[in-house]
Amino acid sequence: MLTKTKIYLSSPHLGGSEQKFVDEAFATNWIAPLGPNVDGFENDLKNYLGENNYVAALSSGTASIHLALQLLGVTHGDEVLCQSFTFSASANPIVYQGATPIFIDSESETWNMSPELLEIAIKDRIEKYKKPKAIIAVHLYGMPYKANEINAIARKYDIPIVEDSAEALGSTYYNRKCGTLSDIGILSFNGNKIITTSGGGALIVKSKEDKDKAVFLSTQARDNAPHYEHSSIGFNYRMSNVLAGIGRGQMEVIDERVLARRKNFEFYKKHLSHFKEIKFLDEPENFYSNRWITCIETESFELREKIRLEFLKDDIESRPLWKPMHMQPIFKDYLHFTNGTSEHLFEKGLCLPSGSNLSHDDLQRILDNITKTLKT
Repeated sequence: MLTKTKIYLSSPHLGGSEQKFVDEAFATNWIAPLGPNVDGFENDLKNYLGENNYVAALSSGTASIHLALQLLGVTHGDEVLCQSFTFSASANPIVYQGATPIFIDSESETWNMSPELLEIAIKDRIEKYKKPKAIIAVHLYGMPYKANEINAIARKYDIPIVEDSAEALGSTYYNRKCGTLSDIGILSFNGNKIITTSGGGALIVKSKEDKDKAVFLSTQARDNAPHYEHSSIGFNYRMSNVLAGIGRGQMEVIDERVLARRKNFEFYKKHLSHFKEIKFLDEPENFYSNRWITCIETESFELREKIRLEFLKDDIESRPLWKPMHMQPIFKDYLHFTNGTSEHLFEKGLCLPSGSNLSHDDLQRILDNITKTLKT
């Protein structure tokens, strides 16, 4: 008897060339957190992103945010403004630094940080404490945030921005690649991302000096001496040459991966948008989303759960939208500036399977399942 295979939310999708780069690393004994694949992967990313950027390949997107805060001098007593509607990895590094996160809610056009609430929060903190040290804004699910508005506010108050593009490699904003729109960008290559290195991330900076400092900190901050000399606290955050080889193979197919994800979105929208109980997030003009994950907003929590549980019965993975940071047990007592947008989306939103390796039969099975659920 044939059994159905599990459909994952967003599984890794290899392109074919990864093995060649990995084999080369083994053949040349470059199994360390440095080597030709690391250099090559960084150059591939730099060329893809364009503009005047420098890339450091690191062990994760979280490590990249942590080093970004290090480069910006965030420390004990500082406050960092952070998008609330995101994964906890956006906020955790603030606490690593002994600083305090202040959470900012979203606006409804992109589901990302609200420029209006951002400025309200900045004015409040300047009046009641001191100017925040940094802003962490996120391109959620691949949809660019309103960078022009956010950047203008940041410049007005002279506060640097860490651009969390963990979910947005391949997305563009006014024809500029996400990750290059603000002071420091970060990427993630976790197994579920647009491209993967199994685990990994990257820091995108504007100068070679900042890249060199990031690499120095990511390799335990070893000073230039014949022995092990350390005058700074460092971290074990550099990407290995083996994983970078996977990344090099993945970069060869990145455009195909983005197109496949966007086609998933168009398939879902074409076949489901006539249901009044479901809404999709459209791209504003000059926004181009990689559609890393296709998300729907349902009319109620009950319907969201009905769809999710029916998927579960059919071995189809789906997931509620991110639970906002200001609602998380670990962050619930921190100051937040909210308008109800992210709480509403968490209550009613659902992530649909969105992998670039979904077959037409997979998509049809998902569609049949959700259509049946909506009609019952």
